[in-house]
Amino acid sequence: MQKQLRANNNIRSPEVRVIDDQGGQLGVMPTSEALKLARDKELDLVEVGPNTQPPTVKIMDFGKYMYQKERQEKKSAKKQKDQAMKTVRVGFKTGVHDLDFKARQIETFLKAGHIVKIELTLRGREKALSDMGRTKLNTFLTSIKENHSVQENIKRSPFGWTVLIKK
Repeated sequence: MQKQLRANNNIRSPEVRVIDDQGGQLGVMPTSEALKLARDKELDLVEVGPNTQPPTVKIMDFGKYMYQKERQEKKSAKKQKDQAMKTVRVGFKTGVHDLDFKARQIETFLKAGHIVKIELTLRGREKALSDMGRTKLNTFLTSIKENHSVQENIKRSPFGWTVLIKK
């Protein structure tokens, strides 16, 4: 959560750099004088740059500013895609039809904007043929028709090989 902005009588600095409601620089002046200017225009004095010396304040409608900021945050939150990670497991001896089905399933996940983790599992004596497993995973990746990029290259895991892809 971000720090609350100070406004009007909550501004503690004796001198402030003032920006008017049109965005013009009014220069450095005492806080009391800046407050008087804001009240004459029936607006608020809001501290927008508290870390500068002297602090920067702007004459604006504080309620309207907070409302617009809240709306903008909600709008940007809607635009962000929920990128859940989907995992698809493929066995070393998985048949061609099953691989096609899994490839189509991965394509739907990619279209939905998800990150997909593909795991090729090796069991028992298959672990001795890990190089063949890696090539099988590579050929499976080429069978995925949906445009995708490899986010994390193929790497060894305790149970086989894994790769991360996204759209």
